Amino acid sequence: MNKILLVTGASSDIGIEIIKNTCQNYSKIIAHYNTRPGELEQIKEELGGKVCLLKSDFSDEGSIKDFITKVSDIGCPHHIVHLSASKYRLNNFTKLDNKDFKKDLSIQLNSIYLILQSFIKQMSKTDNSRIIFMLSTVTQNTPKYTTNYSTIKFGLLGLMKALASEYAGKININAISPPLMETKFLSEIPELVVQQNAKNSIFGRNATVKDIAPIFEFLLSEKSHFITGQNIIIEN
Repeated sequence: MNKILLVTGASSDIGIEIIKNTCQNYSKIIAHYNTRPGELEQIKEELGGKVCLLKSDFSDEGSIKDFITKVSDIGCPHHIVHLSASKYRLNNFTKLDNKDFKKDLSIQLNSIYLILQSFIKQMSKTDNSRIIFMLSTVTQNTPKYTTNYSTIKFGLLGLMKALASEYAGKININAISPPLMETKFLSEIPELVVQQNAKNSIFGRNATVKDIAPIFEFLLSEKSHFITGQNIIIEN
């Protein structure tokens, strides 16, 4: 086994869960974070040299390029899971700040665009390469007051679809669109909105990382060898 997994936004709740549940499948895990590694430090302590923590501010293109160089020094990833995102916020379109939009665009879309430009050609020459994008159910039912978030998620969806078409038969490229999950990602959403979403769910609650992580794990496994170009929408 000599496989490398790259996870962007790895310090997120879902990133931690994915790494914990798949670490045995990789010789090296490159875990990206921005401000604080959080629980990643504990994982590194447990797994030792298998885990490499790389800090990078994806809102800055220079920082993204430095990150790519550091990843290259470690080795080309075989699997990439792109989770990096700004916190979910609700706001009226006319009150949005263009600077915030550009920042979110860089964090979520430009980062993975540049990363894949650097590694996708080599990945296409390796058996069982995988790329997974974290999207959202906004790609299915777009709620109001989510212009920045929804626009960028649709951009990621377009990138996934285009690359899946271009690299069909060489790399399995998919996306997962979960509903609201009970994570720190929702810390800037009014609690009433979170509670209402749970009430409207057919399960009577919001999703958790333990509900969603197994879908990432399946798409990273060889069992998913016949699935590509799909946006897997998880309604609750």
